[in-house]
Amino acid sequence: MALLHIIVGAIAIALAFGHPGQAEATGAIEQLAANPWGPALMWACLIGCAGLSLWQLSEATLRARHLPRKERIGKLISSGFLAVAYGSVGLSFGGFAVGLRGDSGDSTRDVSAALLTNPFGGVILSALGLTVIGVGIYFVVKGLRRGFKEELFHFDGTRRGKLIDSLGVTGHVAKGIALFLAGLLFTIAAAKHTPEESTGLDGSLKALRDHEYGPYLLFAIGAGFICYGIFALVRSKFGRM
Repeated sequence: MALLHIIVGAIAIALAFGHPGQAEATGAIEQLAANPWGPALMWACLIGCAGLSLWQLSEATLRARHLPRKERIGKLISSGFLAVAYGSVGLSFGGFAVGLRGDSGDSTRDVSAALLTNPFGGVILSALGLTVIGVGIYFVVKGLRRGFKEELFHFDGTRRGKLIDSLGVTGHVAKGIALFLAGLLFTIAAAKHTPEESTGLDGSLKALRDHEYGPYLLFAIGAGFICYGIFALVRSKFGRM
């Protein structure tokens, strides 16, 4: 997952300079699948994502049941969302492993269009958009408040600690902004009943590029994703279990 964030960040920076690409997980996975060890790497990542998804599922259920009610609900939402996210990325790895390809924006539009044909589809799509917006705000707040420090062994007062702190703040805020924009597109699509506008993370970043100062912000978000990827690597080594 750390590597995916780094690749997504690199693609976002490339988009800022006008180069083509898909700035989300599918685009990053496609880059990984293109190398000579692509198929073996796809299967390995699929197994890894399945393990992460099951771990987060256990965090949301088995571990959370011993927490106070308020913390239990928060853990259920956060770990449940991560379980779904890891599972979704794992399915993408599986698709590439068996030779399936597809544009993420088209897939997102297809799902949105299918939802909007349902009487309650608009409500579901709005709820999805608001959930993604909420997760985006959560990442921004977590970054600004340095809530991620609870997940790590402390290095306060050291050079390493300051570097990790900077990576954590920058990465969480950038990822939060990107998720906020993606969720906003879902809610707009639901409100206007236009599924073609719900293009996920890739579409939101490409839409951002078309604004006057968009390329600069897109470059900053890409750099932030790279910072988050590096932070995730650090967390894998120094994280608290």
